[in-house]
Amino acid sequence: MSVTSREVHLVSRPVGEPRPDDFSLVETTVGDPGPGEVLVRNDWMSVDPYMRGRMNDVKSYVPPYQLGEPMDGGAVGVVTASGSDDVPVGTAVLHSAGWREYALLPAKAVRAVDTSLAPAEDYLGVLGMVGLTAYAGLTEVAPVREGDVVFVSGAAGAVGSIAGQIARQLGASRVVGSAGGPEKKRRLLEEFGFDAAIDYREGRLEEQLAEAAPEGVDVYFDNVGGDHLRAAIAAMRNHGRTALCGAVSQYNATEPAPGPDNLFLAVGKRLNLRGFIVGDHGHLMGEYAERASGWIADGRLRTEKTVVEGVDNAVRAFLDMMRGANTGKMLVRLTS
Repeated sequence: MSVTSREVHLVSRPVGEPRPDDFSLVETTVGDPGPGEVLVRNDWMSVDPYMRGRMNDVKSYVPPYQLGEPMDGGAVGVVTASGSDDVPVGTAVLHSAGWREYALLPAKAVRAVDTSLAPAEDYLGVLGMVGLTAYAGLTEVAPVREGDVVFVSGAAGAVGSIAGQIARQLGASRVVGSAGGPEKKRRLLEEFGFDAAIDYREGRLEEQLAEAAPEGVDVYFDNVGGDHLRAAIAAMRNHGRTALCGAVSQYNATEPAPGPDNLFLAVGKRLNLRGFIVGDHGHLMGEYAERASGWIADGRLRTEKTVVEGVDNAVRAFLDMMRGANTGKMLVRLTS
């Protein structure tokens, strides 16, 4: 029998920072699965910075959200009705039809996850796209070598907090993180194991980075762009590597943001500045999952979550995440 579900629609394209009235919470009816389909009750959904770009009607590596239609994104849940022998009722699954309480999907669009190994929500974070992003950036895009000094911006966020810890496991001799506010700075040092932490709100970023990494930086994992990228270029040693993962400082910009005005240093230092999309590195998932499971089991990889309750608060969770209110992965719990 059909079920009643609530879902979030984008109803206007944001200009600058999104506002609550750019979204609408809609009640709908979801029907029974047909042959080869499954009905999933979503238990957890993810909100991520890349979603801001999908709210603009521009061509990118993922299609833009359509106005008046449900948004989507990572989610995990349980199959409550099934038209597929391969995905029976009761299976915990990962899929991309988030921002809603129930999803009717082709069975081939879901992936079973083992909740005996880790909580279901971890497959949206450390054991999912978030963790793989950090791992790919530091192994294939800007490989960390034994003894490297590594700098991570957005270091208290979902990807950044994992990237700093992975850098240590890959042999970094010193890991420096940047975050906003004294509490996040404290947590980088005391909970995530960074050697030095910068509160970018405290003062000039380049001077703080020079103090935190006096001998320079070999690898920079960039989640922020802007002034952080400029500071990193200034601090990089010769043949330094940069993984350009995101530029959250520019996502709400209404005018083109200027690039770093010291980019010419990349020539003399022979720097490698490489952008990447995690979808290009799916072949690493098995390797990463095996290594991450071991790191988590013996306490070398700590995970952190910020949880907001209910699909009716999903927009608030997204807006708060974009403002840096989260530590670790921002998640929305859809069932109690």
